[in-house]
Amino acid sequence: MKSASEVHLDPLEAARQFTPILKALADENRLAILLLLAQRPRTVVELTEELGIAQTLASHHLKALRDRAIVTATPEGRSNRYSICCDSIADPIRNLSRIVTSTPST
Repeated sequence: MKSASEVHLDPLEAARQFTPILKALADENRLAILLLLAQRPRTVVELTEELGIAQTLASHHLKALRDRAIVTATPEGRSNRYSICCDSIADPIRNLSRIVTSTPST
C-alpha cells in the first residue's frame, strides 16, 4: 500500500477538487467565521455577536461551508454548535490567522 506522500494526484484533478473549497473561503464573512471556529466551536448566536452580522447572513454562510463539508454542526438543545470539520482544514486557517496578526500593516 502506498503512503499518502507516495500518492500523486493529477494537478488538474487536484485543482477541480480544491476550487469549490477555495471559492467557499473567498468570501470575507465565511473566512471570518472559519477564523472564529478555528479557535473553538460556536453557535450561530455567538458568531453573530462576535462578527456583528445578522443571523440570517451567518446561517447562509454556514450552509455554504456545510455544503462543502468544511464545517459540521452538532445539535445542542434547540440550536447547533458549529465546528471546522477536521484538522486538515483547521490548521491552515489557524496558520492564516497567525500570518495576518504577525505581518505589519503597510
